[in-house]
Amino acid sequence: MSTTALAAALDALATAATAAGVSAPAARTEGERLAAAVAESSPGAPAGWMAATARTTSGSLQPFFDAAVSARRWRNAPTDLLNDLIGTGSPHSTRYAEALAVVVDAAAELGEPSISAIAAAEGTKAVHRSAATGRDKSPTPPSPSTPPQTIHPSVTRPTQPTTQPPFPAAEGDGPGKAPADEPAPAEEPEKTLEQLLEELDQLIGLGRVKDEIHRQTELLRIERLRGEAGLSAPTLTRHLVFVGNPGTGKTTVGRLVAGIYRALGLLDKGHLVEVDRSELVAGYLGQTAEKTTAVVERALGGVLFIDEAYALAEDQYGREAVDTLVKDMEDHRDDLVVIVAGYPGPMARFVGTNPGLESRFARTITFEDYSADELRQIFGSMARAADFEPEPAALERFDRLAADQARGEGFGNGRWARNVLDSAIARHAWRLRHVERPTLDQLRTLVPEDLEDVVDIGTDSEATT
Repeated sequence: MSTTALAAALDALATAATAAGVSAPAARTEGERLAAAVAESSPGAPAGWMAATARTTSGSLQPFFDAAVSARRWRNAPTDLLNDLIGTGSPHSTRYAEALAVVVDAAAELGEPSISAIAAAEGTKAVHRSAATGRDKSPTPPSPSTPPQTIHPSVTRPTQPTTQPPFPAAEGDGPGKAPADEPAPAEEPEKTLEQLLEELDQLIGLGRVKDEIHRQTELLRIERLRGEAGLSAPTLTRHLVFVGNPGTGKTTVGRLVAGIYRALGLLDKGHLVEVDRSELVAGYLGQTAEKTTAVVERALGGVLFIDEAYALAEDQYGREAVDTLVKDMEDHRDDLVVIVAGYPGPMARFVGTNPGLESRFARTITFEDYSADELRQIFGSMARAADFEPEPAALERFDRLAADQARGEGFGNGRWARNVLDSAIARHAWRLRHVERPTLDQLRTLVPEDLEDVVDIGTDSEATT
């Protein structure tokens, strides 16, 4: 049944894409990848995914695992096509997000659904829905003014005095079919430089990063003013290297940098296009250059954010992408900024593989791991943003979990805190399974029991940001 549901959900996603003016095959591929990323922890899911996507189940299951690895970051950030729809102000973005949510629901039922798969599904749906309605700015760590939404299916969200529902209503309308009376979403006013810097300063932790961004901002501001005054000024590199463990806010800060550069008048749009090796490299030499240039064209006027950029140094296909990127950076020096991100050691080696990279990435910003107190703040902020309130004893339990985590390369930081919360929400729902009509306090309160037996989430195998 779940296999049939996923196949139908992928068909509906393709229909929604067509209605939005997006390539249906590209949407289907995106949906398949997202489904694999959501279902990868469930036993038996690979075979169900292979059947749902019309792949033979008699051979290797490698396509499932390749798809899952390529789309893990979409569990915490909008997919590329949804991001494009949001960036262009498309009135179809909410419907496309709803179609993605149906795909996620079907994926969570593949095989023998695990608690972690259910939790991942709820977090993934919340990210995409809230992004489409303009409330999501970043999955981790949250700014107080832009909280993520995480709702478990077994928990009824308390009624809020709000002018719109927490998620777009979809009753009576299939994915991709917008109601006739749905107005086009109003464009949000562009933020000022002061607002963007204030948003940066409100992020939890990241003191060293904030100082570096403030210094870079002032350097570029003065360079612009000198040019306007007719004074000569050195040409400063605007491209950046972000290094650090997963979950330390690199993508969050990348989005703010894009907005800051726009506010400074250095970029026209100030949007961020996030990619990894799979979206730059093709299967054959000669095709990679075209694929990389197409990605660059999407990022013109904004920031191209390349996660795990060191993976481009692995073979000749990646090197072709790097060579193309260096050329495109030169051709579009006035309307493109590139940020490359990843672990410190591999990133240093990557930048050193190409003289063109070394000359263009002169500034490296290091994202340090969060302290135990900062992780506690992040966990509490995420919980409250999702309409949960941890008891003091639950926060103490979180402190003990944080203290037990090894802090080596790969520690998940804010992503780890998110995973603890997702697991706690799933356990909270299971704890209330025999309570027919829970009180508001029961629906909102996380207790130490909800944070018990949290295992295998100490590190993040994917180098997400």
